[in-house]
Amino acid sequence: MDPFQPILIKFVKFLLYNWPFYLLVDFSRRRQRRIFIAKPKDHGFDSKGFVSRPSIRTSHQQKVKRDLSTSTQGVVQCNLVGENGSVYIVDEKDVLDTSNIGNVESSNDVDDIEDGVTRETIVGEINDDSDDIVKKEASKLLKLQLEASLRRQEIERIAQESLSLQNKLFVYPPVVEPDQDIEVFLNRSISTLCNEPNVLIKGAFNDWRWKSFTIRLNKTHILNGDWWSCQLHIPKEAYKCKELERLAKEQVEKEEQEKEKRKMEALRVAQEEDMSQARMEIEKKKQVLQQLMKNAVKSMDNVWYIKPSEFEGRDLVRLYYNKRSGPLAQAQQVWIHGGHNNWIDKLTIVERLVKSDSKNGDWWHVDVVVPDQAVVLDWVFANGPPQNANVYDNNNREDFHAIVTKVIPDEKTWIWEEQRIYKKLQEKRRLREETIRAKVEKTACIKAETRKKTLERFLLSQKHIVFTEPLHVQAGSTTTVFYNPCNTNLNGKLEVWFKCSFNRWTHRNGPLPPQKMLATENGTYVKAFVKVPLDAYMMDFVFSEKEDGGIFDNNNTMDYHIPVLGGTVKEMPMHIVHIAVEMAPIAKVGGLGDVVTSLSRAVRDLNHNVDIILPKYDCLNLSNVKDFHYHKNYFWGGTEIKVWHGKVEGLSVFFLEPQNGFFHVGCVYGCGNDAERFGFFCHAALEFLHQNEFHPDIIHCHDWSSAPVAWLFKEHYKHHHLSKVGVVFTIHNLEFGAHFIGKAMTYTDKATTVSPTYSKEVSGNPAIAPHIHKFHGIINGIDPDIWDPYNDKFIPVSYTSKYVVEGKKAAKEALQKRLGLKKADLPLLGVISRLTHQKGIHLMKHAIYRTLERGGQVVLLGSAPDSCIQNDFVNLANQLHSQHHDRVRLCLMYDEPLSHLIYAGADFILVPSIFEPCGLTQLIAMRYGSVPIVRKTGGLCDTVFDVERDRDRAHAQGFEPNGFTFDEADVKGVDYALNRAIVTWYENRDWFNNLCKTIMEQDWSWNRPALDYLELYHAARKLT
Repeated sequence: MDPFQPILIKFVKFLLYNWPFYLLVDFSRRRQRRIFIAKPKDHGFDSKGFVSRPSIRTSHQQKVKRDLSTSTQGVVQCNLVGENGSVYIVDEKDVLDTSNIGNVESSNDVDDIEDGVTRETIVGEINDDSDDIVKKEASKLLKLQLEASLRRQEIERIAQESLSLQNKLFVYPPVVEPDQDIEVFLNRSISTLCNEPNVLIKGAFNDWRWKSFTIRLNKTHILNGDWWSCQLHIPKEAYKCKELERLAKEQVEKEEQEKEKRKMEALRVAQEEDMSQARMEIEKKKQVLQQLMKNAVKSMDNVWYIKPSEFEGRDLVRLYYNKRSGPLAQAQQVWIHGGHNNWIDKLTIVERLVKSDSKNGDWWHVDVVVPDQAVVLDWVFANGPPQNANVYDNNNREDFHAIVTKVIPDEKTWIWEEQRIYKKLQEKRRLREETIRAKVEKTACIKAETRKKTLERFLLSQKHIVFTEPLHVQAGSTTTVFYNPCNTNLNGKLEVWFKCSFNRWTHRNGPLPPQKMLATENGTYVKAFVKVPLDAYMMDFVFSEKEDGGIFDNNNTMDYHIPVLGGTVKEMPMHIVHIAVEMAPIAKVGGLGDVVTSLSRAVRDLNHNVDIILPKYDCLNLSNVKDFHYHKNYFWGGTEIKVWHGKVEGLSVFFLEPQNGFFHVGCVYGCGNDAERFGFFCHAALEFLHQNEFHPDIIHCHDWSSAPVAWLFKEHYKHHHLSKVGVVFTIHNLEFGAHFIGKAMTYTDKATTVSPTYSKEVSGNPAIAPHIHKFHGIINGIDPDIWDPYNDKFIPVSYTSKYVVEGKKAAKEALQKRLGLKKADLPLLGVISRLTHQKGIHLMKHAIYRTLERGGQVVLLGSAPDSCIQNDFVNLANQLHSQHHDRVRLCLMYDEPLSHLIYAGADFILVPSIFEPCGLTQLIAMRYGSVPIVRKTGGLCDTVFDVERDRDRAHAQGFEPNGFTFDEADVKGVDYALNRAIVTWYENRDWFNNLCKTIMEQDWSWNRPALDYLELYHAARKLT
């Protein structure tokens, strides 16, 4: 028997088991066979996987049978029915189990097939002239079997390696290519799904933004253990794969090359600018020299002359003067008052002449050193030094001018001088750029140090309830958790149980067994010990009164979370999409626009992905949008919507431009159909996410204008591929759109407002009260890049907290000079505000008069939207400027540069608001080292801690006291705070200066609020 024939038999058998197609096998040239193949229909498979058929009585088949019987001895023919009704006829002893061999021929010559066969009969022809093909196909089979074996071995190796590293998941092949099928393997036993009977994988591509999928995993028999797997196709468009990673790498290299090219181009332009400036200076010098040469001579007969007659800069020369030649003939003394180059440096030569031993005339002389840069010497003669002279010989008001003869330049000299100027300009540029680089590096260091301190403050912010030792939890270490139930809802409980896990409750080991917490030496605290695994990035815990339930302290549904440092696993970045109608600086109306931009930047800086969806107003300030380009279009509600994309402050922004004219009205607000416009925008934004298969973790909407997002999402999109998205809603201003805000509160997963105290003050509002359980206050921050005294171009001297006294002194003097105030070391009160009743304008007026009574100065900057209030302040300004012209200025306008100078130059900044949701003025003031004087309301209460009354409250928040506060909105309250501040300035200046330094070092940026928002985002996502 041919050695390949057993393999071929197995091959055909395999095909008959599994494949719905037919083929012809060409065995060899020694034997001719005809094989009729059709697939079985209704009969059961025998032990070899085939169904026997009764003989088919047709003339053609009888011919075939005769042909087979004449060409083959001892062959038993078997008729089989395939799954789709085709008939297979093969020799029983030659059943094969292998793959693709032979040439296929089909025939429809079989007629009158009995009821078991319902379709055509296929006839295969075997050609004995194909030994080479047989061997080739057998070799191919062996190769496939070897590849399958190697694949299995490789998968087993990866599985063992993954288990040793406690990795529960891997893919094969390990290097993923685009347009490829891969297999995903999960070890259920070491995952949180260890007890689940069904395992599914839910995912998407391109940072969850494209093509979501859900696939069921099945128990795999390739591997030992509790391994489950599924097949997954990687589409061409997926960018996290090797080919596109290569393209991304090439893109990075291309960007680096472009960066280097831009750098070289900038260098070339700078060199050309410096060379051009050098040429301009040379031309100017030539013109000056020509002008000077018109009046300059080497001597004047019988008046003056110089020895030696040829000289240059730095030479010592003797100038002779005939006193009888002019008005000094009767003078007792003769003095020279001189300079050079048309008096460019004013008076630089003052010497007394002495009488010469000349026989002819009354000659006097003086020795003079020629200035280094002199081309022409300029002088007059007088009867005394500058302060005493009263008679001059000034050459009939034209002065005397002498050529410095040796420096009259030729063309070669001019070329040399041009190169010298060019090199000097280049050196100045180099020093300037080095200074800028050093400043950038120092700014980065300051920011990094500030972030570090803010993280520590974040960890200590709840020390009165919970903290750890050590403060910074390290992966692989044992840490102690301390808990004070006296300050929680577990106060008075007999036992406290600690329930903990890691990685936002998703760690592969699941929750740790509950621990009964132990007493400590400090009777109010209890403690528990936790072994932190190496693959932890977050420690998560709650407390309860019982091991198996009872009352829980879960931090008001947020749970407690502490970052873990040094872990082998990093937290996956979240994807947050803001849907808003304002964004600074391109579409800023109020504080909402600042929050959208600054919060997004801060969250992005924590390595999360942020997109913003904004209407494309026709009044957008596109000069602040980089790489602005048309992206695509889509249709919704019968309207075409064009989508544009660009970068604002480094943030990804999608601009929606519906072709119905809703946002071609020249403004953001103020149209009669604002609710309709913004409602359409909200629905269009969600449709954009849906049609483009975005998969954000969080959708964040703001105020009444994008409040519809909350209910439209839940009603129309929650049950689509956006099912795992959490919704967060922020209230910036409760004065507008109460109905919209109330409805959004009903549907949103989490809601915030702009400070903790303000959230309590409005908790009784009908729009909020029913949903208080999901309502949180998070203080706003300021942008440290905009408000930065170290890099502020609007103040005279840059300064940090180390040089706050010197910096603020220079700023105060510049402010006094600019506004025409008396230059004096007096306490200066600044007020920067919109002039409205909400801002406490009656208290502002009182504070102005009180400060003037105490000998201080006052600067107010602001304007009123109400014309009556504006006119009232105009009259007040006229009165005060008349009575105290050198100590008070009311600047009733908007002036951004002046506001920076006031923040830097003032000693105090007053914010006497009747109510204040957050307030940024006091935060900016502290950034510049100006001490805030505020009324204790809303965000002012949360950020300003009185130096006498709020020490404990400040320490609980990780701060030192930082200002002066008052409670009641009346003049007594203002006097209480203002008098204490002014007395401190007068009587304890060193302490006051140290207070300025302290408040400058406090971080009121978005660093801390961003951490709080991330915790809220995780809590919202957990609710989906």
